[in-house]
Amino acid sequence: MESDRIEILLERYFDAETSIAEENELMAYFSSSDVAQHLEQYRSLFGYFEQEQHQKYEQALPLQTNKPKAVWLSIAASVVVLLGAGIMYFTTSKPVPQDLGTFDDPEIAFRETQKALNLLSQNVNVGVESVKYVGEYERSKQLIFKQ
Repeated sequence: MESDRIEILLERYFDAETSIAEENELMAYFSSSDVAQHLEQYRSLFGYFEQEQHQKYEQALPLQTNKPKAVWLSIAASVVVLLGAGIMYFTTSKPVPQDLGTFDDPEIAFRETQKALNLLSQNVNVGVESVKYVGEYERSKQLIFKQ
C-alpha cells in the first residue's frame, strides 16, 4: 500500500506537481532501509539531493573590485563618443546652397526644364528596355510550357 502512494508521488514529482511536504516524504522514504525493490533505482537520486542539501561552500570569495579600471574605461568611452559626435557634426554640417533652381527669365527656365525632362526620359527608357526582356521571357515560357 505504501509503495502505491510512493509511485503516485513519484509520478507527480516528475510532472513537477508535488508540494514541499510530499517531496520531503519521498526523501524520507528513499533514505530509509525498506525501499521496494522496483523503486530501488530512485534511491540514488533522492540520496544525492539529501547529501547536497547539507553541503556548505566554505571557500572565501574575493571581494576586491576593479573600480579604477571601470572608471578609466568609462572616461575613455565618453571621450570616444564625444570625438565621434564632434567629427560627425563638423564633417556633415555643410552650408545649404541658396540656389533653389528658380529662374527670372522664362526661356532659361524652359531650357532647364527640358534638360531635366530629357534626363528623366533617358532613365525611364532604360527601365522600359529591361521590361522588354521580361516580356521575351514570358513568351518563351509560354512556348515551352504550353497550357
